Amino acid sequence: MTPKEVLTLIREKEVKAIDLRFVDFPGTWQHFTIPPHHLEESTFQDGLGFDGSSIRGWQAINESDMLVIPQADTAFIDPFFKETTLVLICSIQDPLTRQDYSRDPRYIARKAVNYMKASGIADTAFFGPELEFFVFDSARFDQNQYSGYYFLDSAEGAWNSGREEAGGNLGNKIRYKEGYFPVPPNDTLQDLRTEMMLNLLGAGIDVEAQHHEVATGGQCEIDMKFSPLVEMGDKVMKYKYIVKNTAKKYGKVVTFMPKPLFQDNGSGMHVHVSLWKNNSNLFAGSGYAGLSDMGLHAIGGLLKHAPAICAFANPTTNSYKRLVPGYEAPVNLAYSRRNRSASIRIPM
Repeated sequence: MTPKEVLTLIREKEVKAIDLRFVDFPGTWQHFTIPPHHLEESTFQDGLGFDGSSIRGWQAINESDMLVIPQADTAFIDPFFKETTLVLICSIQDPLTRQDYSRDPRYIARKAVNYMKASGIADTAFFGPELEFFVFDSARFDQNQYSGYYFLDSAEGAWNSGREEAGGNLGNKIRYKEGYFPVPPNDTLQDLRTEMMLNLLGAGIDVEAQHHEVATGGQCEIDMKFSPLVEMGDKVMKYKYIVKNTAKKYGKVVTFMPKPLFQDNGSGMHVHVSLWKNNSNLFAGSGYAGLSDMGLHAIGGLLKHAPAICAFANPTTNSYKRLVPGYEAPVNLAYSRRNRSASIRIPM
């Protein structure tokens, strides 16, 4: 979609507001909103100003002015706001130098892709993440001077088999590690996941499947079709936004926390990766598990740099509560065909 096509879409859909979004350094979507008449074709080149010093880890107060540069090809209609709202994902630039901002995650991703292309190794890198998450009915937590606690609850939770419930407790609770994947009435989230799926499709995300996951207490997964790196990064941000807000609509809360429940499976984000050149998969070959030498060398690089990768792939203490034996988590720094306990699994 071009800037001119975005402006046409705004008129056709009678858009009442333009929501401009960007990703901060820790990976949170930030936004501000402008009326449609303030979005002109020149805005896609000139950008709009904002205070970069109020964004975590970005600018100092004495050099706070920054620009958001709307990307026309990211436009979609937000499915949640009362008034028809068009969303544009933005890149970040310095207003004086007009250079892309070094701490903008979209720029870091673009830079990685450009480096790959310049190296001649490949012309496309496809990524297909599988995001797992929990849908809870409530989540209460606090840490203060005299106490620390968290309380999670789900109508599906195995711990609620003896709870008194309005209309009577009908049982059908999912037992620990048995959520993959029985039909209703055990699976109470089918309609919710379908609405999430439809909202994702409406926002331009190609969905392959949705289903309940292994854990009790409302663990779910919705799978997206693979895409190039920058495009997939945008889709992951849209995915989390849409899943969380669809759940909120029904008074539920979604968390992508790695290990919210003790003694049941945690949530991961398995990422399928492949390099392509001239429409040919460079990882496909006649070696182990159907891999090429390049595919095996790529695995070797991931294994060698695993400690550094963990800083991004497993950034919290809770991440390591998930990485324990017995819960289908990757606990072995190895590669294997089909074995889900290996950190790198080669699927069939």
